[in-house]
Amino acid sequence: MEIDQAKIPQATAKRLPLYYRFLEGLQASGKHRVSSSELSEAVKVDSATIRRDFSYFGALGKKGYGYNVNYLLSFFRKTLDQDELTKVALVGVGNLGTAFLNYNFSKSNNTRIEMAFDVDRSKVDQVYGDVPVYHFDDIEEKIGDIEVVILTVPSQAAQGITDQLLECGIKGILNFTPARLTVPDDIRVHHIDLSVELQSLIYFLKHYPLK
Repeated sequence: MEIDQAKIPQATAKRLPLYYRFLEGLQASGKHRVSSSELSEAVKVDSATIRRDFSYFGALGKKGYGYNVNYLLSFFRKTLDQDELTKVALVGVGNLGTAFLNYNFSKSNNTRIEMAFDVDRSKVDQVYGDVPVYHFDDIEEKIGDIEVVILTVPSQAAQGITDQLLECGIKGILNFTPARLTVPDDIRVHHIDLSVELQSLIYFLKHYPLK
């Protein structure tokens, strides 16, 4: 079945890895089928949204039966390119960057930090979690065909480093700095500001209490 990815809402696309991770756990536990209500309880997305998300991909389940776990997992593995390894680079080997290198997506079979870069000479030529660290000045020589970067540098350096990354052919940046990066329209940037997320959580706790 051919799927027009352009017609899938971005909100749906962002939830697909969440569904996939839960389905992996179900398969590992030996469960063969799951209902939308069970999925809803596990991933904290309402059943109607799950059914709508899945509807973009055709008839993935049967009324009264639910969804076949192995079939769903196989389908989303192909949809999310889980059989294809994506190599990424990390720029900024500080505390957060080092944590990423030591973790290195150990539960993922399709994403791996291949190399890291920093300007601190004491970190260059070191290995963290099996990942070699190079000097940022050498990034054009070392980066190869990697197109995705995790950015964990001081915010004041983020834009300048981003400009250099774009010259190396980088197409996607996962930005963990508070800086809002200016990039061309054909570059994808996902911003994750931990302090903003924490402040948001505290605000919601105070003003939107759960039942």
